[in-house]
Amino acid sequence: NWSGSLIVASLTGAFGSSFLYGYNLSVVNAPAAYIKKFYNETWERRYGFSVDESTLTLLWSITVSIFAIGGLVGAIIVTPIVKFFGRKCTLLLNNVFAVTAALLMSLSFLAGSFEMLILGRIIMGVDAGISLSALPMYLSEISPKEIRGSLGQVTAIFICIGVFTGQVLGLPEIFGQESRWPYLFGAIIVPSLIQIVILPFLPESPRYLLLEKHNMSKAEKAFQTFLGKDDVSHEVEEVLAESRVQRNTKLVSVLQLLRTHAVRWQVITVVVTMGCYQLCGLNAIWYYTNNIFSEAGINHETIPYVTLSTGAVETVAAVFSGLVIERLGRRPLLIGGFGLMVVFFAVLTVSLTLQKTVHWLPYLSIFCILAIIASFCIGPGGIPFVLTGEFFQQSQRPAAFMIAGTVNWLSNFAVGLLFPFIQGGLQTYCFLVFAAICFAGATYLFFVLPETKNKTFNEISQAFAKRNKVSLEMQEMNHYPGERKSSAEQESNFTSSVDNGETKKGIV
Repeated sequence: NWSGSLIVASLTGAFGSSFLYGYNLSVVNAPAAYIKKFYNETWERRYGFSVDESTLTLLWSITVSIFAIGGLVGAIIVTPIVKFFGRKCTLLLNNVFAVTAALLMSLSFLAGSFEMLILGRIIMGVDAGISLSALPMYLSEISPKEIRGSLGQVTAIFICIGVFTGQVLGLPEIFGQESRWPYLFGAIIVPSLIQIVILPFLPESPRYLLLEKHNMSKAEKAFQTFLGKDDVSHEVEEVLAESRVQRNTKLVSVLQLLRTHAVRWQVITVVVTMGCYQLCGLNAIWYYTNNIFSEAGINHETIPYVTLSTGAVETVAAVFSGLVIERLGRRPLLIGGFGLMVVFFAVLTVSLTLQKTVHWLPYLSIFCILAIIASFCIGPGGIPFVLTGEFFQQSQRPAAFMIAGTVNWLSNFAVGLLFPFIQGGLQTYCFLVFAAICFAGATYLFFVLPETKNKTFNEISQAFAKRNKVSLEMQEMNHYPGERKSSAEQESNFTSSVDNGETKKGIV
């Protein structure tokens, strides 16, 4: 099932997309002291006096968290973009944001303008917001259902690789010096250029070509390329069967999706998983790892190398999850990951509280941080993106990813902006807040989430039918309230629209 084209498409798509998201989560960590010094010097040069500590903290918090505001913008605008340009072309066009952001951030020091760095972070956030919706959508639509989970985990794996790469390049021996930190942001251009060179030679999503562009011939060629075989009649028929079930291929708006009773619990589950994905505290660890290790008593010169271990553990755990997800399923990995995070957050709180009384407790704190990261990457780190692609039909998927992305980025912004103040107010007890969120998420998923591995989109809809209090037949009819048509009429319309790869009659 793993054809060469499928592997290249997933790796190239992720390298220029989710890799950059992970990279930008960690890249601000190593040069934080130098960037703050740059802010202070710029302020003093402009106004003749040094910036006060509270203003500097606010500027730094904005620099870190403004990335999420850009991500929110990207998540909101992604639906019309993927509809008009397609999944693959959206990923390609998105590189304009990445290159622009890289130039602004890397030249900010030379220009003596910290506003350029903040603006670059916003634009880079737009890139991440678009890619974290378009990439999982693309991967879920090009992969066979037997490996949909494993291929979907490529998004999470490359987020982890991006985090690790940001930590490596931030070492003092490379770019982690006062004169070199702008190169950390200029390096963003490299993955974008690689994606621009390779991705145009790969096909568009066959589901998009068939269900939204109604081009049978191109869809068949795309299936043949990604699956590595000539006979793709079964796959084409499966997609056509999905179209007949949903009666209509008109793109659903966010408001329509929220009003559709047949997917109410799918939407709620996506909101909960995406909210917990950000609010579980992992990004707080990435943004402020150096401070956490410093509080744990780690020597300042050793911190960059200890931080490096977190990225390595995250990458290994994400790869492990990708290898076992089709065997164990989504449900046990997701619930188990959140459950383990609750345990290790509690132990970390005790360790940080008592570390001055027992000399070996700082090492336990480091272990807990590594264990929290591993627990997150085993399940919560990538499965929410997989579930968003699996829960919804083709016409609902862009709106679903917009909802998921909005929740994701709003939560990301809240953590990045508020965690320094939460940490200052609660001190060592701040991680109990994240433990409570993980516990609530695990409890909800235990009672609500069905297993989705190796199931078609229609079978997953049936698993939610009872909880949504509708029959499968009602699910089929309620996808588009007020726009129902007879099965014969809908099928006739669809057949006429995909004759010889040319659109002859639009689907109402």
